[in-house]
Amino acid sequence: MPIEPLLIFELALLGIATGFLAGLLGIGGGMIMVPFISAILGARGVAPGLAVKMAIATSMATIIFTSISSVRAHHKRGAVRWDIVKSLAPGIVLGAMVASLGIFALLKGSILALVFAAFVGFSATQMFLDKKPAPTRQIPGTAGLLGAGGVIGLLSGLVGAGGGFVSVPFMTWCNVAIHNAVATSAALGFPIAVANVLGYVIAGQNIEGLPPYSFGYLWLPGLVVIACCSVLTAPLGARAAHALPVKKLKRAFATILYLLAAYMLYKGLSAL
Repeated sequence: MPIEPLLIFELALLGIATGFLAGLLGIGGGMIMVPFISAILGARGVAPGLAVKMAIATSMATIIFTSISSVRAHHKRGAVRWDIVKSLAPGIVLGAMVASLGIFALLKGSILALVFAAFVGFSATQMFLDKKPAPTRQIPGTAGLLGAGGVIGLLSGLVGAGGGFVSVPFMTWCNVAIHNAVATSAALGFPIAVANVLGYVIAGQNIEGLPPYSFGYLWLPGLVVIACCSVLTAPLGARAAHALPVKKLKRAFATILYLLAAYMLYKGLSAL
């Protein structure tokens, strides 16, 4: 697969859109990236199941860079609960390794596509309804946080997302203020991404049919172009959030997510 100008343009456009929407709506880029990277790879001859796995791995890798950029901004405002990050991180790393080295490697790409479709459909519904869990308890002890971190890392590894779809509601439920929960979730994205990407790289060794410039399941051209562009446009989206009707935009975007979920559902079912 040559790195032609059209490919770079497609990846750059995806990165620009992903970064802007992430900053504007506070969403993870994986919900957008995975379907489009799958389509880009599939159009260039990569097998459908393998394309899904590579899209998930590449999407997760971009979180390493976007997380660093986001955490710096949140940390300056003193919003990150580093005590929670330290307590959740061990479980996150464990769950991520189980997902990326074990379940991800064993499952077919078609099954992962169905899991992703369910995740995006659920996320779209939550976004459309704008429901937030009521704070009903306090942060659990060491064992509870280890288990919660394991679930966050595991689910993130299977869908190529940063974990905010689980960690933010969990922390809100545990009486953590929403701005602290969002900031802390951004910080958790880094260990989630690093642990999962390491697993994807190891699990993807000696896999047949990988396109050029692949490192295990990680597709380097996609990572480099998307990460560079998304980091540039995320701050623009964050600024626009203060001037645009974000609640109305979230409902409109939820409709787009339903379409992406339907696309991944079709891809998964057609590959079974």
